[in-house]
Amino acid sequence: MEYAIIRVPAAALRRKPGHPREMVNQLLFGEAVKVLRTKNEQWVKVRSLHDDYEGWLTSSMLIPASKEAVKMNHPVVTTGLLDSLMIGNEKMMIPAGSTLPFFEAGKGKLGEMEFVFNGYSRDRFSQEPATAWIIQLAKTWLHAPYLWGGRTILGVDCSGFVQVIFKQAGIDLPRDAWQQAQIGKPVKKLEDALPGDLAFFDNRESIVHTGILLGNGEIIHASGSVRIDDINSRGIINRETGKRTARLRAIRRVV
Repeated sequence: MEYAIIRVPAAALRRKPGHPREMVNQLLFGEAVKVLRTKNEQWVKVRSLHDDYEGWLTSSMLIPASKEAVKMNHPVVTTGLLDSLMIGNEKMMIPAGSTLPFFEAGKGKLGEMEFVFNGYSRDRFSQEPATAWIIQLAKTWLHAPYLWGGRTILGVDCSGFVQVIFKQAGIDLPRDAWQQAQIGKPVKKLEDALPGDLAFFDNRESIVHTGILLGNGEIIHASGSVRIDDINSRGIINRETGKRTARLRAIRRVV
């Protein structure tokens, strides 16, 4: 098996093989991977074709696919926070940002497995991404709990939140905050920022946090949970405590 597609709602990608190992990312239903190596037939090291992120997962989460199938452009992604699809007579709940391979007229195909989906979806490339739509979508994630490595409404980290929101808008971003900070055009000052711009924060050494600017001195980000806080030129101010929680390092425009 050289290439494969995620067949479960969200596959835990771990730093090392083994269920107790740290989860560093999640791969969502329909996302494609390249298989790099296997261990004990159960654990597989993969590289995500979406963002080149590498890690280990169990082979039961994958369905083999041809190189041609995974290299094809599959533009349809789900936008409902949790929606169901049918595989035969069985229902599966899949999260926002899942990819629907070979999807047309409510039907798609995952390897040799056919499915039916009637939930919310969007052709990522059918129209230019609208900032207002991105912000509206981001706000539907409010109160989602923080989870290191998470990318779903049931648990998400700061860069995973930004990545999945923009994936649905047709903009592919890297996985980690420090990588995302290298994408797009720099915005020199907060006063020049627009809604939908990305803000990045550091610990005086490296970038460790990110969020989406809403305008009017507000930012939506995953910190404890997905929440809206105030922001000024120094950083984020927690609305509950009034304390600064992150130091502003950079602003980038990707839309």
